[in-house]
Amino acid sequence: MAYCSWLNYGSSPTNHELSYTMEITVKTAEQLRLTAEEFELIKQKLGRTPNFTELCAFSAMWSEHCSYKNSIKWLKTLPRDGGRMLVAAGEENAGLMDMGNGFGVVFKIESHNHPSALEPFQGAATGVGGIQRDIFTMGARPIASLNSLRFGNLKEKKTQHLLKGVVHGIGHYGNCFGVPTVGGEVYFEECYHTNPLVNAMSVGIMKSNKMISATAEGIGNPVFFVGSATGKDGIGGASFASADITSESVQELPAVQVGDPFQEKKLLEACLELIDTDAIVGMQDMGAAGIICSTAEMSAKGKVGMRIDLDKVPTRQKDMKAWELLLSESQERMLIVVEKGKEKQVLDIFEKWDLSASNIGEVTGDGLLKFYMHGVLEAEVPAYELVLGGGAPQYTREYTEPKYFEKINAFDINSVEDVTDVKAVAEQIIQIPNIASKRWVYTQYDSMVGAANASTNAPSDASIVLAKGTGKALAMTVDCNSKYVFANPYVGGMIAVAEAARNIVCSGAEPIGVTNCLNFGNPYDPEVYYQFVKAVTGMGDACKKFNTPVTGGNVSFYNQGPDGAVYPTPTIGMVGVLDDFNNRMTLNYKNEGDVIILIGEQKNCIGSSEYLHKLKTVEYSPAPAFDLDEEFKVQALVTDLIKQKLISSAHDISEGGLTVTLLEKGFANNLGFEVSASTGSLRKDAYWFGEAQSRVVVTVPKANSESLKNKVEAAGISFTELGTVTASEIKINGESWGNITEWKEKYDTAIEKLLK
Repeated sequence: MAYCSWLNYGSSPTNHELSYTMEITVKTAEQLRLTAEEFELIKQKLGRTPNFTELCAFSAMWSEHCSYKNSIKWLKTLPRDGGRMLVAAGEENAGLMDMGNGFGVVFKIESHNHPSALEPFQGAATGVGGIQRDIFTMGARPIASLNSLRFGNLKEKKTQHLLKGVVHGIGHYGNCFGVPTVGGEVYFEECYHTNPLVNAMSVGIMKSNKMISATAEGIGNPVFFVGSATGKDGIGGASFASADITSESVQELPAVQVGDPFQEKKLLEACLELIDTDAIVGMQDMGAAGIICSTAEMSAKGKVGMRIDLDKVPTRQKDMKAWELLLSESQERMLIVVEKGKEKQVLDIFEKWDLSASNIGEVTGDGLLKFYMHGVLEAEVPAYELVLGGGAPQYTREYTEPKYFEKINAFDINSVEDVTDVKAVAEQIIQIPNIASKRWVYTQYDSMVGAANASTNAPSDASIVLAKGTGKALAMTVDCNSKYVFANPYVGGMIAVAEAARNIVCSGAEPIGVTNCLNFGNPYDPEVYYQFVKAVTGMGDACKKFNTPVTGGNVSFYNQGPDGAVYPTPTIGMVGVLDDFNNRMTLNYKNEGDVIILIGEQKNCIGSSEYLHKLKTVEYSPAPAFDLDEEFKVQALVTDLIKQKLISSAHDISEGGLTVTLLEKGFANNLGFEVSASTGSLRKDAYWFGEAQSRVVVTVPKANSESLKNKVEAAGISFTELGTVTASEIKINGESWGNITEWKEKYDTAIEKLLK
């Protein structure tokens, strides 16, 4: 049923009924980042010219950040149901999937890129806070955080400033809030110099039948504003996030929110306590676009309206105007619809937690949002016309294949001189910031609060977190190699999903679902939009193959600087379920004498590798070799080997190639390896440093090695016996590479040395 069938607009307010403070023109709309066509559409929908407050509401709600107007067509092509889905994709604040035993896992990833570019500490901190609210507003308790970060050249002072600020912000908010940061990724590429990417993910658990919907229902039910008081921080944040960063962007610094993690911790506990009562009808956090967004989306979803008295909203600044109250993105706030007659339960709980709770209005049946200040009607807008899936515009943009593809297609591997000294190249590779240990970053995060993180002393390709009380554990990861997506958006999009699934599988868990954070440049650029369309298509095809539906996520356009767009970066957040913790698999060598076996085919491929890009300074080359069916077979095999307890460790090959994988497997227990490898017809650089996909290095006790080989052969998958685990020495083809601890020192300290 179309929403419009239930709307009852009534007569349009006349000038003396509705507050008009200025003449509204096309220029006014354009200053609020609405187009002339959108301004005309608003007038058509209202049957009149909006006043300034109403126009501000449309500006925020029709921004790219809230309406997905340039992306929703393609997002709808992603697999959005099936598997373990318990709510439809995009229907709630976060995705909810069945993890068994009557429990659900809630997870989501979102960006806070633009705020972090201007004020890295608060930008990153409030990104963490916002994503946690998306989790607990559904009734789940957050148990883990992850992040995916992108910065410019680490040797530059600006990048160091941004990195330090962002990491400090993430650590401060997460540590104070009391949710462990258990995993993530950090990349450094020149294209992120002006516009870093800060993507934050949260994972929570709940009883699957206890979900609270972000829906307003019940005519006459009171609407409560709870949490922190409203200030002028964050006003226009949604619109700010829907525009390019320029040299003038610093003037918009008030658009960056300010967070208080201790206030959010109290809000979490109060909301979860309230959910255990029968007083709550619906709840939504006030994230992007603040009050206007939460009132509009809850009303449209419930096919109702609201009357709101803005003067009853608690404020921390005097004389705030109606449009400021509607658009403020002050943090740690929720909108709650309460069952009439049960107001005291709400007030008592929030008083207990020393938090504000104010009855600011009620649910109405006419589909209209009516906002009053001291009895004066400041704005009257149909909720349906503001929201995604309702009256918000949807566009189909033109796209064309990028011209730089000509340079990629012209790449000739034979134009690159092969390596002669593998050890010397390996010493360089292991210290490239994209590959080197991110110890400097993660030691600033509390990874142990809650005592559920099982990955601190037993590393695995995905982070493993015990889901206390459920009898299960969860595996979680964030993944995207944006160089691959730049080289081939379709293949790169598939690889992002495949690598996430591979990390989950190599940790012993079953991948169940995806949340994504799609970071791209300006959608009005046809070449950027081509990247977006093809990457989304590739992601969708891979998600279908792995039966990991997309539960929701975030699109972040306009990520670019003076030299152009950032690499297309469709970050994949994936969650898996570990039904039996005894099947948990770690990546590190276990015992001296264990046999090292490579599962998957070695290929003559160096495309888009760190070796080629950073050491050979080749910017344009193809994506790594990848075949989706081959990847699926390898993952199925590894899953079987783990369940049959045939292997002792598993670690996939990614950045840096085989050499980095072999070294990383030794670091945790300071065990070395002796490998004898014939490259045959392959180039040495491709064999040791190429990043062809669908390869996993496993170790197996010698007694099980023949059984393992038979299993791999029966699956029709290539394998190579590389050598054995040693006490500490590294030896390749008879050449001693020294002790594993020497390599670990290089790996651990590379980033720290650059930051001194």
